[in-house]
Amino acid sequence: MTTNRELTYLDYNASAPLREESLLALQEAYKAAGNASSIHSSGRRARAIIEDARHKIADLVDGNPANIVFTSGASEANVTALSPTWLKNGEPYILTQVFVSAIEHPSVIAGGRFAAQNVQSIPVDEEGRVIVGELSNMLDALGEDETVLISVMAANSETGVLQPLQEIGVLVEDKGHIFHVDAVQMAGKEPISMAMIGCNSMSISSHKIGGPQGVGALILGKGDFRPIPLLTGGGQESWRRAGTENTAGIAGFAVAAAQSTDPDEHARILRLRNHMEERVKQISPDAIIFGKDVARLGNTTCFAVEGISAETALINFDLFGVAVSSGSACSSGKVGASHVLLAMGVPESLARGAIRVSLGWATTEDDVERFLGAWTKIYKRMKPTQKG
Repeated sequence: MTTNRELTYLDYNASAPLREESLLALQEAYKAAGNASSIHSSGRRARAIIEDARHKIADLVDGNPANIVFTSGASEANVTALSPTWLKNGEPYILTQVFVSAIEHPSVIAGGRFAAQNVQSIPVDEEGRVIVGELSNMLDALGEDETVLISVMAANSETGVLQPLQEIGVLVEDKGHIFHVDAVQMAGKEPISMAMIGCNSMSISSHKIGGPQGVGALILGKGDFRPIPLLTGGGQESWRRAGTENTAGIAGFAVAAAQSTDPDEHARILRLRNHMEERVKQISPDAIIFGKDVARLGNTTCFAVEGISAETALINFDLFGVAVSSGSACSSGKVGASHVLLAMGVPESLARGAIRVSLGWATTEDDVERFLGAWTKIYKRMKPTQKG
């Protein structure tokens, strides 16, 4: 082990390294002064960067450029969408509850701007997919005049498991409710169409696809139908989010969005992921790969071995110069049992050992081999001696 060597970074679902082209776009935008709300030439230049970015980011999810609302990130976008009050043609539209899947990001699990007693959890099956029949029963149990918001992520950040969004979208529309999708992990990794899903809003993030941190977007569906703003006091983003736009961040976000849709890149990453999983099973036949039998993101592997602590394994990976993560991290910085895996019915002892490996645009074969070399040593060192 040595502390002076290049890091093997395999934690893209937490934050992807900044793409060189995004860095260049950032630098160019930073060189130019100008507030996008100003009418002079510098302001108009900033406005042009932002409006061009709306089109590139809309293309990423098959959305409408006019409905892109730039935010400080996806957490802000989620909390904005999870509002008890929306506006329909300018008039208040009241939602009584929010239903969120049991495997959501903390910004959604918390219920956004809904009171805690008005947040209900939608159960998932053993593979981590929303049980659509259970959601249907929850909607049928509502009062006749009750309208709710349903929030389901497109792909889980820990397991990579994809959700049946189109089926949920049809159900929610048929029953006359509101549908929000957290597409942070899926956008730029798998094709996604807001139009086909039929959701009312969608959140995405720049730094998950190789853009800068600190910028994201809430994308609204068709028609004049939107949540009341979270940030007020200014007319930016068509009165949908107050505050001077982060022009440079938006420029870098747009470049990353355009580059992340390359199907050849997706195929290359999938091949690396599949090879890695095959070798993990060869090295550690008792490893459990979560969600392996259903559709998943092509870049994500989440696995555990009974008797191996994720906290200790991650320390060892770091000493070997390999950056991966656990299924979940508590605010204290200690590894806890993943709420995602527990919702899937995984025993707590196994869930506490979950290791997530997520690949991305700069991942190489050598990176994967270094991970596998480290895992071989860690497994041999940490696996309890078998009896019998």
